[in-house]
Amino acid sequence: MKRLITACIAVFLLLAGSSAFAADKSTLVEIKERGTLRVGLSTFVPWAMRDKQGELVGFEVDVARRLAEDAGLKVEFIPTAWDGIIPALLAGKFDVIIGGMSITPARNMSVLFTSPYAHSGVQLAAHKEKAADKTAIADYNKRSVTLAVRRGAFTVQTAKKYFPKAKLRQFDDDAQAFQEVLNGNAHAVLASSPKPEQMSIQYKDKLYIPLSERLSRGSEAFAIRHGEFDLLNFFNNWILLRTEDGWLKERHDYWFTTLDWQNQIAEGQ
Repeated sequence: MKRLITACIAVFLLLAGSSAFAADKSTLVEIKERGTLRVGLSTFVPWAMRDKQGELVGFEVDVARRLAEDAGLKVEFIPTAWDGIIPALLAGKFDVIIGGMSITPARNMSVLFTSPYAHSGVQLAAHKEKAADKTAIADYNKRSVTLAVRRGAFTVQTAKKYFPKAKLRQFDDDAQAFQEVLNGNAHAVLASSPKPEQMSIQYKDKLYIPLSERLSRGSEAFAIRHGEFDLLNFFNNWILLRTEDGWLKERHDYWFTTLDWQNQIAEGQ
């Protein structure tokens, strides 16, 4: 009788375990069955924004659409406020964050990051006449140089790191900092890419990019929930393929180093 009871218990546990395993589908399997990839993002130029028809466009939108197309899926965008985007992912509101999110150790405690698919950073835009002879970092690290930055931004720390001798003028927003240089009151402005590159295109008669490399380099990646390693493998392989064939670079260059798309965008963004 003891052996019979033991055998019954073993069979029950085996069946219960099998049922639990079957019910616990991975996110990748759920996406395949649903046929739709749900993407969380925040609107931020030129990562994601609204065109004049109210449709989402931008680098992240291109990335998510191509990813879904390659996998034979539809894509659903779920715009979410930046300060709540990680909690929304963890709550299952969407499958992945594709929103220009930089990899940081603090964020990595909450989410699992893929391999980087893009790189941002801090760049310098200089006045064409006032800083015509300044084409190296050392040229701007002088007491005679004035740099404009946005108060409280990461660019302040970057400026102090690379240009400790220069005079810093801090402003409440990037627009004021750039205007200071356009007015000829500062030699250069530090800001997060792609703002310096785009302003240098827009005001090509007054601004230029003197440095070939950015002053800092960030790595942007998709963010998913911890433990979703099959989904991580899928995303990483897609990023690898689209990096090797040049598609990611081509789309990044279009949105970040040109303003060819500017007339599509709704005002106020």
